[in-house]
Amino acid sequence: MSTPSNAAPVSGTPRTDSTQSAPTARAAPAPVQLPTDQELVLKVIPMPADCNANGDIFGGWVMAQVDLAGSVVPARYTKGRMATVAVKEFIFKQPVRVGDILSFFSKVSHIGRTSITVEVEVYAERYQTQGQYAKVTQATLTYVAIDEQGRPREIPK
Repeated sequence: MSTPSNAAPVSGTPRTDSTQSAPTARAAPAPVQLPTDQELVLKVIPMPADCNANGDIFGGWVMAQVDLAGSVVPARYTKGRMATVAVKEFIFKQPVRVGDILSFFSKVSHIGRTSITVEVEVYAERYQTQGQYAKVTQATLTYVAIDEQGRPREIPK
């Protein structure tokens, strides 16, 4: 004898069929502390022109800001031209909204012969809850020192 498709499973796990009620809204994540082992390299407030079709800040805009923030610390080491050569990880943890005050923190995770890898974390201070922060993005980027012809060059010691 088969069990009807809308019957609750015997194991007590929730049903996954289309008759299951919608999940309740999740509570906002708890506020987090800003990092103390990284440097604040950029603060910016996104504006309405930076929105996507959903009304949130466009992910590409956030990526561009992360690239700028990520380049601040490596520039101190390369002492000249450099270029972004890799984005090893980019995680959008929460949406960014118009009016959020974004704080970008960065630290060097590896220095090679011609390249530097950095970790960037982005925290939003929401317009309605100023003084409380939520981690919204994290990324790992690699920059390479380049000469005037755009070829890799050694990072000065």
